[in-house]
Amino acid sequence: MTLAKTATTAEGPVPTHDELVARARAMIPALKARAVGGAQDRQIQPETVAEMQAAGLFRVLQPKRWGGYEMRPETFYEIIATLAEGDMSAAWIYGVIGVHPWQLATFEDRAAEEVWGEDESVLIASSYMPTGRLTPCEGGWRLSGRWGYSSGSEHCRWTFLTAVPVGPDGPDFEAAGTVLVPRSDYTLIDTWDTPGLRGTGSNDLVIEDAFVPYYRFVTKGASFTRHLPGRKVNTSPLYALPFGQVFTRAVSTAPIGALQAMIDMMIETSKTRVSVFGTATKFDPVVAQALAEAQNEVDTLKLVMKRNGDALWHYAERDEDPPMELRSQFRFQASLPPERATLMALRLFKAAGGAAVYNKNGYGQILADILTGRQHAANQFELFARNWGSVLMGQENTDTFL
Repeated sequence: MTLAKTATTAEGPVPTHDELVARARAMIPALKARAVGGAQDRQIQPETVAEMQAAGLFRVLQPKRWGGYEMRPETFYEIIATLAEGDMSAAWIYGVIGVHPWQLATFEDRAAEEVWGEDESVLIASSYMPTGRLTPCEGGWRLSGRWGYSSGSEHCRWTFLTAVPVGPDGPDFEAAGTVLVPRSDYTLIDTWDTPGLRGTGSNDLVIEDAFVPYYRFVTKGASFTRHLPGRKVNTSPLYALPFGQVFTRAVSTAPIGALQAMIDMMIETSKTRVSVFGTATKFDPVVAQALAEAQNEVDTLKLVMKRNGDALWHYAERDEDPPMELRSQFRFQASLPPERATLMALRLFKAAGGAAVYNKNGYGQILADILTGRQHAANQFELFARNWGSVLMGQENTDTFL
């Protein structure tokens, strides 16, 4: 028996891609106004999360059976980039939390019943550090561990965590996977104090001997091969996409929007700024070139994201695995935006001159946010470039997160 909803949503018809992006864009002024407070508090304000909820943004990848919109990931990614034009911390939290309804749909439906059975707006946090340990017991596992970087966890009632089964011979990392745990089973530890993405509240999470039933555990192998239990009831092509391809852009897209925000800031500055040497910024060829190359980078990154998304969707519609060469290519290209955005943002920061060093002007905060996002494990593009290059030369793929 399932408690899943048969209607599309409680609020009526599913909104269009353009409507949802417009809702996100309408939030930009409020996000800008709250960004300083969020950085000071090391948490985005609850009203920001509430406004995202009211706009339906967290429902984009959620199954229609559970009140979601079940839309293609391109809508989700465009919302992330748009929110980042206002505040990258808010966009980062949206990206991390907003991808979890997709992941929950790949679990056995009993897990979704536990999370959404009484309230389909419940949010889920995560940490994919492989630091948890699972000990077999009757009906499931006993889980203990400590995880870091759990973005937006203060606003969530459940969490996904990576954990490793432990047998007689020790941890079996090949059998590692993701567990789903309720808020009552874990404690949040305030550790998040960083130069960038301060508002994400990406604190540590601790569990001591919690019970996890077997249906709240999915192995990384199942995610890689797409042999996922939730697909028995969630049959949209959306849930046939490879996990690594969907997740990576959830944490690599916000820098694109943040770079756009810095570009727009520079354009606005150029209207009135005159350097100490008497040169109007709008006539400065260094600024002009930096702006052109940065805007071109935003355009290029978005075009690649759209092309790759279309290709993956066509494979999902046919329920086919994309070729390994293509998966490794797309994995690398999904990890690249934070690096490219960092390089372009640094050029704009330098081109802005002395004005860039003042916090009131915002250049430094955006640069710090992009650079901090660049440090995420999923955004280490060098690793994925080497894997793709090796595959191109006929070697075996070594990455299961693609």
